[in-house]
Amino acid sequence: MQHEVREEGETLVVALAGEIDLEHSPKAREVLLECVGRSRPILVDLSGVEYIDSSGVASLVEALQQAKARGQSLALASVSASALRVLELARLDKVFTIHASVAEGLGG
Repeated sequence: MQHEVREEGETLVVALAGEIDLEHSPKAREVLLECVGRSRPILVDLSGVEYIDSSGVASLVEALQQAKARGQSLALASVSASALRVLELARLDKVFTIHASVAEGLGG
């Protein structure tokens, strides 16, 4: 799994790529929770995610819960087809705000 965190105005854009599975989800969790700790809106770009399993989904859910508890927003953007299928199967597409693109998520 690769990741990149960049600032777009007030928003932190977290781009995750590759496989977010049992081996890589702890790193994804660490990156996401560190961003939550920065008390800014977060947009998670999942366009490069080839595969995500339940442990990866759990990392996203934990970050969302932590963000909500702090009054922050956390949304997903450019969700790859394979990742979207997993989110839909778990009905998490109804829990997360999902934007078609990073630009849309940033309000552009």
